[in-house]
Amino acid sequence: MSKPALPYKARDVVLPGDAACPGCPIPIAWKVLSAVFGDKMILVIPASCSSVVVGMYPGNSLKASVIHVPFASAAAVASGVAEALEKRGVSDVQVIAWAGDGGTADIGMASLSGAAERNHNFIYIMYDNEAYMNTGIQRSSSTPRGAWTTTTPILGKGEEKKDVARIMIAHGVPYVATASIGYVHDFYSKLVRASKIKGFKFISLHAPCPVGWRFDPRYTVRVARLAVETGLWILYEYYDGRIHLSGPSRPLLDPSKRKPVEEYLKLQGRFKNVDEKMVKSIQEYVENNWEWVKRHM
Repeated sequence: MSKPALPYKARDVVLPGDAACPGCPIPIAWKVLSAVFGDKMILVIPASCSSVVVGMYPGNSLKASVIHVPFASAAAVASGVAEALEKRGVSDVQVIAWAGDGGTADIGMASLSGAAERNHNFIYIMYDNEAYMNTGIQRSSSTPRGAWTTTTPILGKGEEKKDVARIMIAHGVPYVATASIGYVHDFYSKLVRASKIKGFKFISLHAPCPVGWRFDPRYTVRVARLAVETGLWILYEYYDGRIHLSGPSRPLLDPSKRKPVEEYLKLQGRFKNVDEKMVKSIQEYVENNWEWVKRHM
């Protein structure tokens, strides 16, 4: 797609006065989207916190086109919109499916897989706040092991987190990336790269939720950065058949450069009941993920 003629300011597109909770990562991410695409984007948003934050026409908090769709259909609708624009010869508008982990890893997985298999030309962004936040902090398949939710209230979730980025890599799509709202320049560069690639692009965006994760809203970026610094969230891109580590994660190939996972866990009330055995299990999860990355670089 062509670049905007002039640089955009986030405030030109992301308007003040939305319904986001204090410390919400969603407006942070939207400001990055607007810095790349301006108002030349169509966001397809299924049922989620974002549906509430963006609001309904004519009271949108985004000065861009938004299509609200049912929970399971974001990828299917984005596929249709992208195909329609291509048939009409419109090349300067970016179609973006913007969905949470519930609408992606769980309810929307079938339509996501179908869009990836057909290689439709749009960007799918899963903002991963690791639970169903909009409906009461219920467990999703993207909730990490040991985390409290209202449906895993005593011992926390017992299963490991589903890695949707790896599932998309297995589909053989042209571009897959992980990103974090704690590293906005890295997210920006990945959006730019994705916009230049034809076909299906998937970005898994780590998006800490102060309400659901039980931390002070002023620490949203700090928590996001700690996820990367401890090695729990690895920033990378996948294209040309291999993993390319992103700048913030590159030094962490050396385990001695990573912070202890406890620094990340202790800031969040959702992990307050984890014991030593669970901390060890989480650390093993970190090591296993890094071994996978090394094998695919």
